[in-house]
Amino acid sequence: MASQQVQRIKSITEYHRVRGLSKPEHPLISLVDYGDMKHSPTINTVSWVFDFYFIALKKNMTGRFKYGQQEYDFDEGTLFFIAPGQVFRVEVTDDSPDKSGWMLLIHPDFLWNFPLATTIKKYVYFSYSVHEALFLSEKEEITMSGIIQNIQQEYQANIDAFSQQIIISQIEVLLNYAERFYHRQFITRRITNQQVLDQVESFLDRYFDENAVENGLPTVNDLAAELNLSPDYLSSLLKVTTGQSTQQHIHDKLIERAKEKLSTTTLTISEIAYQLGFGHPQSFSKLFKSKTNLSPIAFRQSFN
Repeated sequence: MASQQVQRIKSITEYHRVRGLSKPEHPLISLVDYGDMKHSPTINTVSWVFDFYFIALKKNMTGRFKYGQQEYDFDEGTLFFIAPGQVFRVEVTDDSPDKSGWMLLIHPDFLWNFPLATTIKKYVYFSYSVHEALFLSEKEEITMSGIIQNIQQEYQANIDAFSQQIIISQIEVLLNYAERFYHRQFITRRITNQQVLDQVESFLDRYFDENAVENGLPTVNDLAAELNLSPDYLSSLLKVTTGQSTQQHIHDKLIERAKEKLSTTTLTISEIAYQLGFGHPQSFSKLFKSKTNLSPIAFRQSFN
């Protein structure tokens, strides 16, 4: 629709500012009380794309939630999971003053240097191909809220050397419980017309694992040919669905792999550049800094 717009939010601090919330206590993780949120009718016309993970439980609100190309109503005890780079829209028709619930925002950089940085991808409910909402029973909701309270207690305490590890451990517990509840709710999975997005992710993962050293950086034409689509059609589909072009998807995956190697290996910058398909380390460093505002060396040093 012409009236719809896609708004990309690159940081948790930016999200707090856009939604009229006070500055987050930590730039890479935030726990928001829905009772503090103010809803404007203009928000209903915006499709959102976040550069961070979004997990939310909303109560006492009437409206619809659109994720990818799927829509469903809000319901009591409904849990939502959104991964970075995915498009969604919330259309609230009754913003009750009694609304409640919570929203956990986690920037991927908060997870780097921890196993969860890579294992979080195994949780299928962050995928477009699993479009069903997770409906919690009262008992399950109490379990999840207890974990959130543990995260909040640590989040609001004085930060020390153990805080990040403890918070990440609690996030892992929350994700594992969600996986159990999903298996309880759904015996089989229905594949939606968002398959192409999963195919994009699968191709790029496989390419960087197997082909980058020999063939160089993946191109838009490589990806389009793999999916039997024209480059223009693929870019249009991704742009409408996620707000990003094919080239931006390729760069996001490349930077994700680079961060993983920089934070979890002792490979040199030149070796990492070569493994990712760059002919010259300088080109890798230039792209990395343009996307992260840090040089590869500075990013690695941030973990020391």
